[in-house]
Amino acid sequence: MYPLVKAKFLKLELEESKVIRKVAKNALLEFAKDEYNRILVMEEGIVLVPLVGTAAYKSFRPALYSWPSLPDGTKIEQTSKGPSKYGASELLLGLNVLENNIDLDAAKTNALVGRTQQQFLARIGAIEVEDDNKSNLCNSNEKFTLLPWIDGVARLVLILGLEDESAISRAARSIADASINELMRISFMEAGALKFLVQLSNHSSDAIRLAALEALDKLSISNDVCQRIEAEGVLRPLINLLKRSKLETSRSLLATINILTRILDPNKEIKSKFYVRAVDNSKVGLDETGNTVADEGNDKVSSKSFSSGQILELGELVDSAVFTYLVDLMKTSNPDLQRKASSIIEFITMIEPCVEKLIFAGIESGLETVFRQKSLTDTEDDVQGEHPEQRSLVLEEAGQAVSAASRLLTRLLDDNHFCQTINSPNFTQLLRTILVSDFPLHYKDRVAASLVKLSSLSGHNSGFENPISVEVTVYETIPRLIQQIQNSFYLEVQESAVLELHRIISEGLIDSTRAIPLEGGIFALVNLMEKGSDRAKEASLAILYNLAMDSENHGAIVAAGTIPILKKIVLSQGSQWTRALRLLRILPT
Repeated sequence: MYPLVKAKFLKLELEESKVIRKVAKNALLEFAKDEYNRILVMEEGIVLVPLVGTAAYKSFRPALYSWPSLPDGTKIEQTSKGPSKYGASELLLGLNVLENNIDLDAAKTNALVGRTQQQFLARIGAIEVEDDNKSNLCNSNEKFTLLPWIDGVARLVLILGLEDESAISRAARSIADASINELMRISFMEAGALKFLVQLSNHSSDAIRLAALEALDKLSISNDVCQRIEAEGVLRPLINLLKRSKLETSRSLLATINILTRILDPNKEIKSKFYVRAVDNSKVGLDETGNTVADEGNDKVSSKSFSSGQILELGELVDSAVFTYLVDLMKTSNPDLQRKASSIIEFITMIEPCVEKLIFAGIESGLETVFRQKSLTDTEDDVQGEHPEQRSLVLEEAGQAVSAASRLLTRLLDDNHFCQTINSPNFTQLLRTILVSDFPLHYKDRVAASLVKLSSLSGHNSGFENPISVEVTVYETIPRLIQQIQNSFYLEVQESAVLELHRIISEGLIDSTRAIPLEGGIFALVNLMEKGSDRAKEASLAILYNLAMDSENHGAIVAAGTIPILKKIVLSQGSQWTRALRLLRILPT
């Protein structure tokens, strides 16, 4: 409530409220020195903006247009040839747009209004004058002011275009701090911050480059903003940064990896199809002007569909130095970095064959490191002091890394040369260890897929006599089917899962009947036997009948409330009553 009350006082505009507003502003500035409290302040629609001094704005040179464009560079169709009725279309660039009923969404309108107001203050030399007069005795590098988010966003973007390196760095850091939700990220995008930040990501100053990368990292959390960042051409400076880097975990490199992971996401089907199309057509490159072109007379890629920043020259992405760095990241002990490196490498393999370079970079040892997670080798003494929440978090992060690496391995196994060079028995044993571990079940599906593929390449058939197929079924397939029966809200999904489970049981797979009780499947089957469809009831009854052949399961079956349900089925004389009667005779009553 404290920041909320102060923020309301700060927004008062009555003449008699100036003193209250001044006190509220000072209190909020003091309150915002703490990182957590700063977020609370910004959630009230107020942005902290660094005071860079009026001298820094002398380098501001706004472009003069006869007709304005949006802050992000988008051109606006001119519907009127006449001057602004206020006679100030050059000075108050943008306000005349709102007088012509141009259809703009709220974010674009706010960005336009904010830019117009801040540029007007900068042009007449009135920006920061009031704040500077009140802080003559203070170092401006340590001072901030508070602005409503529309003006604050516009002010920060305006500072990015100045020449003062200290001011630019502070503004970029403030953008990173202010990007706390989707509204703010979209606002910075519409205000034109992305173009500046992408340019600054290749700046010669380490401080500016770091600030720009961290701002892009926070902004790229939004899918829409991430796509716009890519369109601005951020891939080339990011890849070049990786080429020049040694294995380290500096803040700039962590931010670089985060951005690349979001852009080069193998789950983005549309993106992958586009890159495959580019590779199939020809070798794609960039001409002297930065436009995308295709060799041997092929048509230029349409700029209306894809900007030049969306297509990175393949020779820059598929680079030995990049692979070496990414593989080295896989060899670290950080599961998050392992996951991101595996994901980026997988995306690269989707756009062009590059297995030879990956083998040379040591991809086999990188995969092996990921699969040898520390959480798999922890003894009871190692985890005894951990809280359950900490242990769950460790397993979650390790599971994500292993899942990404397994997915990469599955893709690499499509290449014959890779299959011939790797130690298949070693990887098989590592993946089998993961499959029977405590890792979250939803990460084991990738592990199971890799195991099955390794098994098929090793000459094993797909029958249940293959021990790998048995383990995959017991430790991944059966638990997954039981989860679907327990958690799905759709009867069709439950029915499909129980029918598949019945098929597995009827095959006589070793240990399958033991796996179901261990996963809590008896209660799920009893519940489905009562509420499921006829086919689901019949399959559930058949499975429970098989489980009842082992007397050790009798107690759990009875405890699940099976007896009353079976009696009800028998008395109803339905299609399943004979099977229900046989099960009743087996169970102790």
